[in-house]
Amino acid sequence: MVNSLTPDLPPTSMAQLLDRALQATDLAVVITDARAPGQPIVWVNDAFIAATGYTRAEVLGRNPRILQGPATDVAHARRLAQAVAEERAARVTLVNYRRDGGAFWSQVSISPVRDDAGRLTHWVGVQQDVSETVARREEGTRAVLAERRRGAGLGVVARVSDLLADLDEPHALRHIADLLMRDVVAWAGFFLDDNGLRPVDGIDLSTTHTGRRHRHGPPPQMTVHQQALELADAGAAVEAPPDPVQRLLDGTVDGPVELDLAADEGGPRTAGGWLVGYLRRELATLPHPPGTVTVLPVQGRSRVLGVLVAVPARAGDRPDGPERRRGVEDGAATVLLLTARRVGMAVENARLYAREHRLAEALQRAMLPEHVDVPGLDVWSHYAPSSTHAQVGGDWYDILPVGPGVVGIAVGDVAGHDIEAAAAMGQLRSVVRAYAYEHPSPGDVLTRVDHLVAGLRIPRSASLVLTTLRHASDGAWTLEYARAGHLPPVLVRDGQVRQLAAASGPLIGFGEGARTAATEELRAGDLLVLYTGGLIERRDRSLRDGVGALADACLRLTAHDAAGVGEQLLAALADAPEDDVAVVVVRVPVDREAHGSAGAGDPRQRRWLLPSEPGSIAQARHAVLRTCHTWQIDGAASAELVVSELMANAVLHGWGHVALRLYDTGEGLRIEVEDANPAPPVATDGHSGKIGGFGMQIVERLAEWGWRPSGSGKLVWARVRPSALPAPSRPPT
Repeated sequence: MVNSLTPDLPPTSMAQLLDRALQATDLAVVITDARAPGQPIVWVNDAFIAATGYTRAEVLGRNPRILQGPATDVAHARRLAQAVAEERAARVTLVNYRRDGGAFWSQVSISPVRDDAGRLTHWVGVQQDVSETVARREEGTRAVLAERRRGAGLGVVARVSDLLADLDEPHALRHIADLLMRDVVAWAGFFLDDNGLRPVDGIDLSTTHTGRRHRHGPPPQMTVHQQALELADAGAAVEAPPDPVQRLLDGTVDGPVELDLAADEGGPRTAGGWLVGYLRRELATLPHPPGTVTVLPVQGRSRVLGVLVAVPARAGDRPDGPERRRGVEDGAATVLLLTARRVGMAVENARLYAREHRLAEALQRAMLPEHVDVPGLDVWSHYAPSSTHAQVGGDWYDILPVGPGVVGIAVGDVAGHDIEAAAAMGQLRSVVRAYAYEHPSPGDVLTRVDHLVAGLRIPRSASLVLTTLRHASDGAWTLEYARAGHLPPVLVRDGQVRQLAAASGPLIGFGEGARTAATEELRAGDLLVLYTGGLIERRDRSLRDGVGALADACLRLTAHDAAGVGEQLLAALADAPEDDVAVVVVRVPVDREAHGSAGAGDPRQRRWLLPSEPGSIAQARHAVLRTCHTWQIDGAASAELVVSELMANAVLHGWGHVALRLYDTGEGLRIEVEDANPAPPVATDGHSGKIGGFGMQIVERLAEWGWRPSGSGKLVWARVRPSALPAPSRPPT
């Protein structure tokens, strides 16, 4: 081929021309002998010597693998070796090394040289330094990956915000940690500081940094100042130990800080020492247990609420993972800082809302009476705040034992759902109570209330219905009532429903003259229902239609006791109330019914909403005994013990309302107690120096029990086993 192109040159001259041409090129060329053992180098050009720094004497007779080193891609080197074994051409880009150890990116091409018979005799290798090209490409790749990471980081922060929108979820913080572990770091965990660090899955809204601690948390850690005082008492130097975690919690240093898991940070009584010990145990199961972790403060508005601990990702943990280094990469650090700040603000807001919620709830409950048992009457009362408001408003009821055989019942509604409405309701309730004890007629009471309210200048309009029931010597009851702009009570008698619409008048404070009252004789078996508008008002129907719906529900009643009637009315009308609901059901018992035993159509379920206070435990016991007798369920004594323990736990460890529900399952009594603390109940054996811990053991002996998260806390249930314990000889009165 060459001679045909240059017929005027002899072979020797052609060889010299080719040699000079290969020497003149700036591409490094190397020729190896394919027939000799080890395929040694037999010729290199000047560009090869200049590129590698080797002399000809140093490379002749050696294999080209002398250019490979620690960073040479093994897979690419294997591709070259495979091509040589298969006697075919190949091209790869890999890292080679100069004689002085300097690395450079080289594009290497190899081609087989064959004789006239087609036998392989030599290999020709050409390499070109492409370090600048690779550097530009990697820079572009890094820019693209950095942009992707920034976008991914923004996506993570957005998903964190979405998760924080539902802080009632008991595992919200665990879900956020899982999100970080999936996209940002190798491991993450949240620890809140409630007089001592503790790992958390969610936000315990019962903890408000007032000294109350979670019962499962670690022992309280000392602050830096407390550590210094303890060292001083022991005769040691007064200088505080360098606990980086405690300094974060105290706000004396800004985060993040690196925590060495091999170091002793002052023992388990310090925040750093306890955290090191916990993380050593927790992280020991990771494929690559870390030596250090990154600790970031979970910052509230005025103080640090806890810490976020993160283990940096290793190279290969994620497709775009950086090389492992001390601390986290910049993009991940930004995501962690934003996450910690958002969690801190969300935790503080949630706890602030919980405190305000409990304050409003306590105010509302303080203004509502405890359940009152009226001799000779079956009375059931219920109050439920609207779920869309701040659990405080102007609805109220009152049951007043005025004297022997005389009881007053009032149901009222002050406009509004705020503290001002509750305050106005409290003033009005106090005035009504005071006058009801002095004046026997509801009309006279409302007249006096009109005069006084006009002077008090209560800023909200209010409606009220006031009744007085008097027990006659023949066992009948006389009802006297007066209304001030309030919905009429409902009387149910012999399957007929009638509104007590007489004795009506304007709203409280607007009466110009004497109020009038009306009377009604109540017979055995009669039902009287007093209520506020929240029971019947809906956006999609008129008030008249709501009153009609109440009448229809009363016609479908199958329960015979006041609690059963109230439960059926709530189920039919108030599953999703749009306003506060206050209901009082009064029933005149029938002697032959054995204190209101249930009929065949009784739905066999009861519900009470009780305040989180010790007095509610006795009310719950009384309710269970009365229900067991009404439904003729055995094991009332066991049920009484079970509900006592469940209510005691809810009152002791919970807050706000406690919901008690009873169901007849056909195999026994099912008891449900719901409170606002999401922490699960735990049966323990107790230990020296610890009070309590045995209540759930009693429940385990007498019932099957379990628990589940509820919308605002937890629900604990128990199904009481048939028991040989004696039942009460007579129903509670």
